[in-house]
Amino acid sequence: MLIQIKKKAPLVHCMTNYVVANFTANGLLAVGASPIMADEVKEVSEIVSIAQALLINIGTVNDRTAEAMLLAGKKANELSIPIVLDPVGVGSTSYRKQLVKHLLKKIQFDLIRCNAGELAAIAGEVWQSKGVDSGTGEIDIAKIAKRVALQYTCLVIVTGESDFITDGHEGIHVSGGKKIATHITGTGCLLSAICAASLASSGMNPMQSLAATLKDYKQAAEQSTNEVGTFALQFMNTLQKLSEVER
Repeated sequence: MLIQIKKKAPLVHCMTNYVVANFTANGLLAVGASPIMADEVKEVSEIVSIAQALLINIGTVNDRTAEAMLLAGKKANELSIPIVLDPVGVGSTSYRKQLVKHLLKKIQFDLIRCNAGELAAIAGEVWQSKGVDSGTGEIDIAKIAKRVALQYTCLVIVTGESDFITDGHEGIHVSGGKKIATHITGTGCLLSAICAASLASSGMNPMQSLAATLKDYKQAAEQSTNEVGTFALQFMNTLQKLSEVER
């Protein structure tokens, strides 16, 4: 799928958080997509109009950026541009819970990309949050993900040791990857951005395209080092290579 993204070279409007903005932009460039980061209320609708996909990531959200996200999402819906929601740390505060609930009510998302803790928060399940990390809890991920997908009429990806993607009816498990990736800030956020690029580049079956994207992403992790300090650099190089080589 990374090869397909490189061929299509979509422009992805990333309304993301300042912790991961640079990593996300470089990751999209590595696979041949074009990133643009804009969250000014006065211009987001115009930016969305020239993009092929929109990412809404609430990692460092505030009232100003929340308003911009809502405007961008509504414009993307008007233009049938695919939208990905990354509800970072949604279970950690009531502000985030209410914001995500509002966004899901006002915007039709194509994909929610989250971890197990974020899924639990969206679904109203009991879970012990730990900031923006997945935290701890016991839920049937496949069952809850399918329920959320049906509730919001979108695809849901729950990432973890084994990723799961569903349209509410069918589900696909994607295994692989490397645990060290969870110790690098921004790997999940970058995946959400690449999923947005995938939706902009896929054909008639976005679920299968996203499953292929998850496989590519895990393969990139597997082919990278076990050392935290150099993982991000090697991971980025591997993503580039996977997008360029016909396999």
